[in-house]
Amino acid sequence: MDYTLNVHGQLLDLSRPLVMGILNATPDSFYADSRQQTEEDIVMCCNRILAEGAAIIDAGGCSTRPGGEMASEAEEMDRLRTALEIIRREQPQAVVSVDTFRPDVARMAVEEFGADIINDVSGGTPEMFRMVTRLRVPYILMSIQPTMREMLLSFAEKTQQLRDMGANDIILDPGFGFGKTLEQNYEIMNELEKLQMMELPVLVGISRKSMIYRFFDYTPNEALNGTTALNTIALMKGASILRVHDVKEAVECVRIVRQLNCKM
Repeated sequence: MDYTLNVHGQLLDLSRPLVMGILNATPDSFYADSRQQTEEDIVMCCNRILAEGAAIIDAGGCSTRPGGEMASEAEEMDRLRTALEIIRREQPQAVVSVDTFRPDVARMAVEEFGADIINDVSGGTPEMFRMVTRLRVPYILMSIQPTMREMLLSFAEKTQQLRDMGANDIILDPGFGFGKTLEQNYEIMNELEKLQMMELPVLVGISRKSMIYRFFDYTPNEALNGTTALNTIALMKGASILRVHDVKEAVECVRIVRQLNCKM
């Protein structure tokens, strides 16, 4: 299905799958090469993301890696303020998503820097629902459910709650790596096309995650090939957005799958 998102009055077309490039303004994200802490690093990262063909920059200020120490809300805000100020200076027209589970961080990012999308890894809380409805921005709703059946039931309930509150632009994220065993991650990927029954765009974020590097018993640094394979499968099962560390390779996946679809 063809979808659009209302991004501050402009329509973002999802009829062709888009790539979202990750910018982690953190010292401890699980993939070390994604950590951008200095001004020079953030400048280079945001410019590279767009130059390589991404449509969205996803900025985060708090790592959610398993076993990591959670940054305080104040720390997260400080990191994001630094990153968002640089992104808006370097790429003022960029579509910017903010990766946060904290409603007040979402408010700060939208009200102070015009962030366009909120990417919430909490699984969806009433407090965040109220905030994104108030802010009137597209919202990425992630699931922590371990099976497709439970995920569909949860998504149905939570998307109805959001709609009843007045939210319009909702993107579904199956939450690979959150609340799931390695085997459950692959079972959900195998059934990913079932999310199309929700008639909402689907974001897939499997970039260099443990479902890849633990499967092969190596490190995130070695997980690009597995990421590319799973991104291709996700696209063929209907994903509208790929959230990735490696933009160029993901853009190539999109082009290849689109070419295949044109020939079918």
